[in-house]
Amino acid sequence: MTISTSIEAMHFEFDGHRRPTAFTPVLVGVVGSGNLEVMVESAAHDRCTLAIETSARGFEPIWAAVVRDFHERHHLAGVAVSVNDMGATPAVVSLRLDQAVAGLKVTG
Repeated sequence: MTISTSIEAMHFEFDGHRRPTAFTPVLVGVVGSGNLEVMVESAAHDRCTLAIETSARGFEPIWAAVVRDFHERHHLAGVAVSVNDMGATPAVVSLRLDQAVAGLKVTG
């Protein structure tokens, strides 16, 4: 039996209307067993992009549901979100995403 140890990468994009005012990149969480880190950076476009790298393969439908829920709560525009995951549960993913954007001041 062969077990894949490669990382799965996913990319999601959403139209948003709440652009943060200028901010320095935000990093929350720690990549480690059962956890993840989230970085939010300013982007020149009017979309919210999420790039996810995870060691837990085969969970794209769950990731899609979690990031869709995140977008529905925040409707961000002009941000790029990067997630490095080591098997965090959906609840932890949602918590870290919310923590990363909690201090942003947004317009719209």
